[in-house]
Amino acid sequence: MASKLVDLVYWRKMRRTGVVFTGLVISLASLFQLSAITVISHICLGVMCVTFTLRFYYKLLELLRWNPGVHPFQSYLDYDGSLTDKETVMLVEEVVLLIAFAVTELKRLLFIESMIDSIKFVVLLYLLTYVGVETSGLTLIITAVIVVFSLPLLYKKQQVRIRRVVRALKAFVKKIKNLCLSLYETVRPPPAPATAPKSTLIAAPAPKQKAKSK
Repeated sequence: MASKLVDLVYWRKMRRTGVVFTGLVISLASLFQLSAITVISHICLGVMCVTFTLRFYYKLLELLRWNPGVHPFQSYLDYDGSLTDKETVMLVEEVVLLIAFAVTELKRLLFIESMIDSIKFVVLLYLLTYVGVETSGLTLIITAVIVVFSLPLLYKKQQVRIRRVVRALKAFVKKIKNLCLSLYETVRPPPAPATAPKSTLIAAPAPKQKAKSK
């Protein structure tokens, strides 16, 4: 499944990727005017118009004995997309781990385990309020689909230039970081001189001279 998704995203099969990408964008754009139930129903009706016509045509050829009774969609019917017991258990475990990780992170951020991380989360939520006013979730989904299908192809076409830009950005960030560290070293107060430890040994008092007896 993962390899097929990678093939689609990287446009290794141009025709299949074009059909999937166009279908996704048109279907999501249709949701702006129609409900999800209406869009799904019309898509299924359109697909069945094509499949039913081809099935009827092949059946007619079979009745006229011009076709040996080959089903036009037999390859799709023979394809077994079911999961084995092991794959099902692995998939359920991954989903449960993702849910548990999400719940743990939300609990950690909401109940302020780390001040810095919670402040970042608050800033993100505040920015999302503006995003929600300007755009809708459907627009973000369409944008994400376009980005997912466009960035790998762009990277594949402009791989050398993108790597050159990334190296330049890394060098610039490293230069800024070194500059900030050098400024911090110059501004930082010098460390206090270490005080000499007090001697624990107390000098013994000089013995008193005995008075001479007369």
